[in-house]
Amino acid sequence: MLRRWSDFRRQQRETLRASNAPNPNRHSPSGEPQEATGQATGQATGQATGASLQAGAPPLGSVRSEPSGRRDYGTAGRPLNRQSPFLVGFVGALGVFVAYGLYKMLGQLTPVITLLVVAFFLTLTLNPLVEVLTARGMRRSHSVAVVFAGVVAAFTALGFLVIPPVAQQGGLLADNAPQYLDKLLGQQIIQDLDSQYHVLDMIQVEFQKLITDGNFMSGVFGGVLGASKALASGFFAVFTVLVLTLYFLSTLPRVKSAAYSMVPSSRRARFESLSEEIMRRVGSYAIGQVAVATINAVCSWIMMSVIGLRYAAVLAVVVGVLGLIPMVGASLGAAVVCLVALFDDPQKAVIALIYYVVYQQVENYVVAPKIMQRTISVPGAITVVAALIGATLAGVLGALLAIPVAAGLLLIYEEVVLPRQRQT
Repeated sequence: MLRRWSDFRRQQRETLRASNAPNPNRHSPSGEPQEATGQATGQATGQATGASLQAGAPPLGSVRSEPSGRRDYGTAGRPLNRQSPFLVGFVGALGVFVAYGLYKMLGQLTPVITLLVVAFFLTLTLNPLVEVLTARGMRRSHSVAVVFAGVVAAFTALGFLVIPPVAQQGGLLADNAPQYLDKLLGQQIIQDLDSQYHVLDMIQVEFQKLITDGNFMSGVFGGVLGASKALASGFFAVFTVLVLTLYFLSTLPRVKSAAYSMVPSSRRARFESLSEEIMRRVGSYAIGQVAVATINAVCSWIMMSVIGLRYAAVLAVVVGVLGLIPMVGASLGAAVVCLVALFDDPQKAVIALIYYVVYQQVENYVVAPKIMQRTISVPGAITVVAALIGATLAGVLGALLAIPVAAGLLLIYEEVVLPRQRQT
């Protein structure tokens, strides 16, 4: 780079020297030598400048106004040399600084970006329902209000369904904890261990040490405060997502129109059609997954009610929520129900296990294909890889969004990448 800069400066000096050197063989258009012409021109310029100063014209270097009204600020100087080592280094350092600042800013904005992604995903999920109501003659604002009211009602119903049983069972557990502890200590294996190794005395001594330890108690209270803070943050996040979803649903057509306007007009139609298809697939997939999980939860509640399993409503909600997770969600819900049934009655656990084996076959070959036939078709290998990548990057949320994102990328690959490869 230094060699290129030296060559460039040498070329500049030679060009400047050649332009300033007098050439007696060079003549003006009138036939006079260039030097004489230059002297005459200089004299004429000096006389004109003196006359202009006597007439009250602005001095040299000041801003002049042309007859057209445009202000003349003088002749522009030479542009910066883009091959200068100082300029290259400065621009490179500035680029690194800006990139690092953007990285730090994105790291701090991760919670906000997560809320925006969840709200936009819910918007694409609810938008087909809004479009159905709008197609039947209802205004979009009224359609959004109806759909959003239904969502709020569903969440409220789930809260009333889950919170009272959990609070009641939690109170019963706290009241019966001493009895459960006495039953545990009365087991023969515990008595044998205590007689040989004095396990109960050791546990009692350690418990006394923990109670008298100030660090442990401060950690306990800090954990309680941290749990309360996390609960409050969770409620705030849910409320924020609902508000953002409402705004996105109301302004989705205008947002899409503004985004499409940024695309060149020659490619706008194709970009719009691909984007609409991707959003349709994402919304249809989300609605289909919710429908499959709801059917699983309802059928599980009926089964648990028939066999008399406790906490049937709470377990049904757990099964429905886990059913939203692709591939493994239904199996996780079945495992939770069977585990709870095993502690209640082993026969109920066997019945639940047989039920879920049969139901998952029906769901995989009848229910899911019937509901998902108009949504997305992603190969099994891509589904597994996408779910693993999404779960690794963003946990359960990443696993939920992985398959719709994979479906959109697959559509772009089929409609954009492959046609270009065929043309080359």
